[in-house]
Amino acid sequence: MKHQEFADDPEDELYSPAERAAAASRCTWVSVGVNLALSLIQIVVGILSKSQGLIADGIHSLSDLVADFVVLFASHKSKQDADEGHPYGHLRFETAASMVLGLLLLAVGVGMIWSAVLKLESPESIQTVHVAALWVAGGALVTKELLFRFMLAVAKKVKSSMLIANAWHARSDAASSLVVGIGIAGNLAGYPILDPIAALVVGCMISKMGWSFSWNALNDLMDRAADEEEVATIRITLIETPGIKGVHDVRTRKMGDMIVVDAHIEVEASITVEEGHAIAVAARQNVMQRHRVLSLMTHVDPWSRPDLDHVSSPQPT
Repeated sequence: MKHQEFADDPEDELYSPAERAAAASRCTWVSVGVNLALSLIQIVVGILSKSQGLIADGIHSLSDLVADFVVLFASHKSKQDADEGHPYGHLRFETAASMVLGLLLLAVGVGMIWSAVLKLESPESIQTVHVAALWVAGGALVTKELLFRFMLAVAKKVKSSMLIANAWHARSDAASSLVVGIGIAGNLAGYPILDPIAALVVGCMISKMGWSFSWNALNDLMDRAADEEEVATIRITLIETPGIKGVHDVRTRKMGDMIVVDAHIEVEASITVEEGHAIAVAARQNVMQRHRVLSLMTHVDPWSRPDLDHVSSPQPT
């Protein structure tokens, strides 16, 4: 899953960095409240019911609180205006937050794997749990799945990769609650070994997701280009601008969930510099209105004829 890419539809509503930050803040505070309540219930009931799996799931929920506050901090920083030291703004705080979330997931997953391995090495130490643990695990599963769907809907609406990462963090919790529930049910049915096996499976799932988020965020921090489909739609917008005869050398790089674009546009060689500048300004406005482009830098080239290296506008028949 490419959690940081979105289909670029000109009909979609575009949201400003401030609007995305506000949406992130609202749904993240919802996540804070849910995770705080769940973690307290899971840990208390886990201790009373002697369920190590439920205690581990509660600790996992506590890790979400750390993730939520990372998102809130990044949302606050990313909406700050550009300054002398950051002429393109602070949008990459969102990318950095996605990387931190990924590393957090990876650390939690490795910790769960290690704990499960230790249990498998000493199966005689696994205690029989109380049925209350199963009910709490089931309630946590439903709550976390609903939280995931809510956060993912908001993230897709405002096109925020940081919120996508945090939403899937919530889904990983739902998956862990499911497996923990299966382990508790197995324990109650007389198969205590299922509890550490369930924890091992959850740990592997979370570690894989954490690695994916971290790797994608790292690539974005290294100026990864936008996906080919989105670049193609930007080229089409440029070509459709009146006065542009061809487009080539279109380069993009991610800036948070926005894109910085450089492009060479071709105009009639016989027009004045002022006319060429006006065409470039119109191209910039068209692209920034229709796409999630933060900035477009154009280089105006004289046009003589289309060739195989250039994308040219259709000629009248």
